[in-house]
Amino acid sequence: MRLKKNIQYVFYPSIISLLILGYSNKVAAADKRNADTTPHTTQKQALQFLEIQTNLEASKFWPNVNPVTYLQNLKKNVEYPLSMHEGRSTNFCGYAALSYHPLHDDPLSYFTFMLKLYKEGKAVYGKEYFEPSKPVKLAAGTLTFKGELDVRPADQLWFLALADHFKGYLNTFNRHYNIGDENKFWPSVNFAKYNRMVRNLFNYKVTSVGADLIRPGIGDIFTYLSEGLQKGTVTVYLSNPQLYKKNHSGLKLSIPTHYIILTDIHEADDAIAITYWDYAGKTRQLFPESFLKKIIFGVSIASKRTTNAK
Repeated sequence: MRLKKNIQYVFYPSIISLLILGYSNKVAAADKRNADTTPHTTQKQALQFLEIQTNLEASKFWPNVNPVTYLQNLKKNVEYPLSMHEGRSTNFCGYAALSYHPLHDDPLSYFTFMLKLYKEGKAVYGKEYFEPSKPVKLAAGTLTFKGELDVRPADQLWFLALADHFKGYLNTFNRHYNIGDENKFWPSVNFAKYNRMVRNLFNYKVTSVGADLIRPGIGDIFTYLSEGLQKGTVTVYLSNPQLYKKNHSGLKLSIPTHYIILTDIHEADDAIAITYWDYAGKTRQLFPESFLKKIIFGVSIASKRTTNAK
């Protein structure tokens, strides 16, 4: 519209057009590069950025989150990413699992978002704009009787903000936070919602099989999971009670309630040994193949996008 109004530039139409075209091409190229590339930063970059945040003032948006403790929590997450925990008796499982991605691959973006959200009460992460509700802002820093989560206000803020923003069909009848909702269906994460969060927040290429109530039709589970580990980060959606049962010879009716990050897999005689992270540490377990196939309802593989691969 401006070119039509500024007709006084008739003596230089070709130059102006070339400048505008060149700028437009640069913007388009940048947009394409960003769209095709998964952000990547290092732990060192994130910690260097955090070191200069020495005078963080108390946030008027998050009145119950102490700035000193907040920064300490963020620093611990980047220094020891496997220490993050969903908390006892909460339904933050899916959000804790997806946190594995930024803490390992792009901690600087995670830091930047968390500081902006704390300072301004709103921020953008990936394709998503966050402006948590007032009840959520008042709740962060006050959750108690949640084990390790009690003393991690940044994690409380992160989980609550994610649950407040992203909705799936499991949240249909409880979409607005009230005290105690962290233990109910309000923060629940169905499989499609989990994949959408990982894709939109961190710009991974996400491929998945399975569903909330239907197991994936994977013939060779060992090969499928092994190849998945070669492609990217593998999240497994499964039945939590069955995962920890001592007797693997039988299986009662189960539903998926838990997300784990698979880190290693090996065949061992007639069984499969898997190593996985599910908050605060890694676990190694041995399962018969038939049992493992019965407790798995979904497998999600998040691969990094690069300019050379689509």
